[in-house]
Amino acid sequence: MASSSQNFKVLSKLSTIIFFLYLSTFASATLKVGFYRSSCPNAEAIVKKVTTKAISQNPGVAAGLIRLHFHDCFIRGCEGSVLLKSTPGHPTERDHPANFPSLQGFEIIDEAKASVEATCPNTVSCADILAFAARDSARKVGGINYVVPAGRRDGRFSIKEEASRLPSPTFNIEQLTQNFAERGLSMADMVTLSGAHSIGAARCLTFSNRLYSFNATHHQDPSMDPKYATYLKTKCPPPSSQGSGQSAQPLEAALDFATPNHLDNQYYIGLRNHRGLLSSDQILLSSPSTSKIVLSYAKYGSKWASNFGKAMVKMGSIGVLTGSQGEIRRHCSIVN
Repeated sequence: MASSSQNFKVLSKLSTIIFFLYLSTFASATLKVGFYRSSCPNAEAIVKKVTTKAISQNPGVAAGLIRLHFHDCFIRGCEGSVLLKSTPGHPTERDHPANFPSLQGFEIIDEAKASVEATCPNTVSCADILAFAARDSARKVGGINYVVPAGRRDGRFSIKEEASRLPSPTFNIEQLTQNFAERGLSMADMVTLSGAHSIGAARCLTFSNRLYSFNATHHQDPSMDPKYATYLKTKCPPPSSQGSGQSAQPLEAALDFATPNHLDNQYYIGLRNHRGLLSSDQILLSSPSTSKIVLSYAKYGSKWASNFGKAMVKMGSIGVLTGSQGEIRRHCSIVN
């Protein structure tokens, strides 16, 4: 029989999940497609212009903007807290190791905000601009189209330590499922949103243990395709051989070996072929609870694309501030 302490922990987790489910449902009901149709009719077009120009110059920007939106929504909800810069004595989320130095796209959001402000001062939130930019990124590099309900307001707080609650690349399936469930997202949402790893790159330190120090029995993760592992070793030599003066930038490898700059279902095909870069990616195939979804997406790319847009809208409604809550920041990196 479970102890009273164990029962309390289970009830506490259930309460947290129920709260976030309620929060997500309530938030989505308060957002509206075409929210700026009267107050700033060109808002979305302005953001699209800035975003698509930046991606045309550097395709890697698309992955950065989608990830930026994800990291914002998973901490405090989709209210722009990840965009705030640290101030003396008050370090923010963007300086947490989970975000710095890998998180990118801040300058694109700042540029889009400045362009919108020039047309419609004090009207469009940074949180909405980030949601629009993520959608425009998916459209530009993947042909994925979905409408974004808007009306988010910007938060006034960002706390560095809170970014530790982001899902880790070493999470197992239970940890991943709980992390997403606490934000009102299902297991299917988790697998679907993971497809964003079809673009972008990961630092070697997030997966090098799979190549050189997996466990006491295997130096190399036996679930990884050997040819893929050999390729990755050319990108990421053993940590002991990486001299401090070799490179000014952290070494990294593309998350999707096949089409690193195209948002598509190749991510799932890669998992099927045991070419998932992060252990939290490959675990989606090895777990019975998620493998059927992975194999379905590997076979039907259009099905994944459609569900990805829906999952992005659902994620974009997590914990939003609306109405008179929060503020409309004049500059995305600082509160008013």
